[in-house]
Amino acid sequence: MVRPRWRRGWREGAWPRRIFSGKTSLSDAEPPLTGHVRWRGYGRLHRGAYHAKPVRRAWIPKADGRQRPIGIPTLEDKIVQRAMVKVLSAVYETDFLGFSYGFRPGRSPHDALDALSVGLDRRKVNWVLDADLRGFFDTRSHEWLVTFVEHRIADRRVVRHIKKWLNAGVLEDGKRIRVKEGTPQGGSVSPLLANIYLHYVFDLWADQWRRRQATGDVVIVRYADDFVVGFEHRHEAERFLADLRERFGRFNLDLHPQKTRLIEFGRFAAERRSARGQGKPPTFQFLGFLHSCSRDGRGRFIVLRLPIRQRVRRKLRAVKDELRRRLHEPVAEVGRWLRAVLLGHYRYYGVPRTVPALAGFRRKVVWLWRRALCRRSQKGHVPWERMDRWADQWLPRPRVYHPYPDQRLRVRIQGKSPVR
Repeated sequence: MVRPRWRRGWREGAWPRRIFSGKTSLSDAEPPLTGHVRWRGYGRLHRGAYHAKPVRRAWIPKADGRQRPIGIPTLEDKIVQRAMVKVLSAVYETDFLGFSYGFRPGRSPHDALDALSVGLDRRKVNWVLDADLRGFFDTRSHEWLVTFVEHRIADRRVVRHIKKWLNAGVLEDGKRIRVKEGTPQGGSVSPLLANIYLHYVFDLWADQWRRRQATGDVVIVRYADDFVVGFEHRHEAERFLADLRERFGRFNLDLHPQKTRLIEFGRFAAERRSARGQGKPPTFQFLGFLHSCSRDGRGRFIVLRLPIRQRVRRKLRAVKDELRRRLHEPVAEVGRWLRAVLLGHYRYYGVPRTVPALAGFRRKVVWLWRRALCRRSQKGHVPWERMDRWADQWLPRPRVYHPYPDQRLRVRIQGKSPVR
């Protein structure tokens, strides 16, 4: 039997013998990705003939009513970007600082939340700068980004591929649009490039500012383009904010005017504000949680973290709309879907002292489910006794999925500072 041409030389065992026979090197070979299938773009990538294609732009709604642009790259670009991210991550993970948590292997949003809670509790923090960058993914300078990459990466091929992705543009309504600044969200390489950009623009500068200019304690936690900085003295916080605005202006970045605030926060904030005749200390939002000053049962200061109400309401509206779409599906199928929704909510917001809030979310889901079941027909009344049995069968009770911040952070850092 004559083998097809595309299978000749690639049968099982042929490729390893070709590699180690001395006739070619490992870099010159074209190994199949899976079985006998080879990616056609491997040869173009190896010869330098690879060209990035424009990403397809899509829009998703944001919480404030606006829309966020998302770039969807082609399959070939996704493969190349994923391989590039693996190589560059191994290089930059040795350079990134400890208070950077966004889009890094082995680090999650809860690691950043734990570091922030422990830093606010154990350090002398009286003022908190809650900052957010406005349109960060849309305003990054291509020239500065390439300069930052060239500062660490000497391989010109890597830099050339990054330039191709930056200059590929976007495809919207069948028309190709050239983009001179910013990188579309949605690609595999976009989060890594964001970390590289902020590493040089913010992380290194903030770390030097804390070591050279600050006289009191300074706590820094950054996750992607959201970061929180705690200060011991107010005048240092104000000077840091002024210097930060000037620093960002040099690199085509801008702080969001509504989402950037300097507030009084800490273990003595409530007493000091009460002595001045002011109300409770203000709160701030970070990674889906509302942070506020509180006390535990022994009267000690704690940072109370609760789910943001606006996000919970938005989630309930989504559940309501989906229940309306699943109006005539079997009860068991809808119950399994609601179980997955509740478990996902619990596993993210299930931190200590949030069980009452999670229980309230479950009660509202049960009420929405019963309301949808009653609308299945004109005589579709569902008594609460039956509804409670279905809820106990399909909807799990809330519980805490995450330990206290100091317990988990003590294991992760092993005595190192959580914010340095």
